[in-house]
Amino acid sequence: MSRFRVLLAALVAVTFLSGLGVAVVGTVSPSASSASADTVSSTRADAVRSLLERRARALLERDETAFTADLDPLADADFRQRQLDLFRNLAAVPLAEWDYLVEGETDLSTLQLPAADEVWAPDVRLSYRLSGVDVEPSSQGMAYLFTRRGDQWYLNSDTALEPVGRRTWRGPWDFGPCHVLVGTGGFVLSHPGGEVLAARVLAELDSAVAAVTEVWGEAWPRQVAVLIPASPEEMVSLVGPGFATGSIAGVAVADRVDPDTHTARGQRVVLNPDSAGALAPLPLRVLLRHEITHIAARGATVDGAPMWVLEGFADYVGYRRSDVPPRKAAPLLAAQVRQGVPSALPSDADFRGGSMELAYQQSWSLNLYLASSLGEPRLVELYRRLARVRASEVDGVLVEVTGDDTAALLRGWQDFLRQTFP
Repeated sequence: MSRFRVLLAALVAVTFLSGLGVAVVGTVSPSASSASADTVSSTRADAVRSLLERRARALLERDETAFTADLDPLADADFRQRQLDLFRNLAAVPLAEWDYLVEGETDLSTLQLPAADEVWAPDVRLSYRLSGVDVEPSSQGMAYLFTRRGDQWYLNSDTALEPVGRRTWRGPWDFGPCHVLVGTGGFVLSHPGGEVLAARVLAELDSAVAAVTEVWGEAWPRQVAVLIPASPEEMVSLVGPGFATGSIAGVAVADRVDPDTHTARGQRVVLNPDSAGALAPLPLRVLLRHEITHIAARGATVDGAPMWVLEGFADYVGYRRSDVPPRKAAPLLAAQVRQGVPSALPSDADFRGGSMELAYQQSWSLNLYLASSLGEPRLVELYRRLARVRASEVDGVLVEVTGDDTAALLRGWQDFLRQTFP
């Protein structure tokens, strides 16, 4: 029934009743009821926003009493302890910003809710920025449940919404005390037990950032956060299940890339402690330079760009000036060339499954060939162009930048391989 039909029915009822001498007192129109509901909703939202502002301020100012004051005293004891641990684990993390954004809400009708005067689950996003490392804040979803007891609102849970598909993002500070080692090129964050690898990484970090900058240029923050998780669960939380495997020693991740400003948010290098910790000094150096190249170039890269460009260029920077002979840098490729040179450029499909390592080695050698034939500045120019196009556009970009098409590139690379791996 429309609002106008409701009002018309009310007027008819009043007229009929007044003819019988009956007084109608205190009638509330639907519009007034709606206004009252809006007021309640606004008051609730303001109260929760104030709670989150206090929470953020207490964390930045290291006020543990204020941080825990807004936790529901009747909440699950484990949740309250995890929140206290979270606060303490963040003590050494260099935070420039920490804030919460509130918008929308979650339907709670199917959930078993805690006993309270009122329960609410707005859509909350954590916005935080690491000092030096982040140009723009990183944004992550927080599935918070709030309860009102009397006039006071509290944070009650960050897991209660999981049955309806809402999960709270977990950062390194959710998995244990954070130890931070700081250098000119950024910092290394680890947990108890990760000190040895963290020290090794810090010893390489400044020179790795300088090496990447020498190739890519200075138009990037030139500070990197390297995270060393303490468990497989933390690795999955930081990089996703697709990359959290024992065969991957490290991965560069980002929240998103702004296509207009070419700025990447939430960039981190995450190392697999088992795989990376077992590396000798030289492979660890190559790994860090490879992943930091992805960090520097992320803003200039789009999803769907050819993998041989992205990964081959990162490996080129990783191995640059390492004095590693090609047959040792690419033993699988050397064995392949003895049987015959590749008949095509590496495809994106080659970077999955058992052929992945060979695809990396092929792509590295392809970028090495381009650097030797074009010169390093034009290799960087070619990367910047190819990293922003799909596979179907590669041929046109190659012609524009190098004067040759894909077929000519393949022939030149094949000759290079025959000379490099005689």
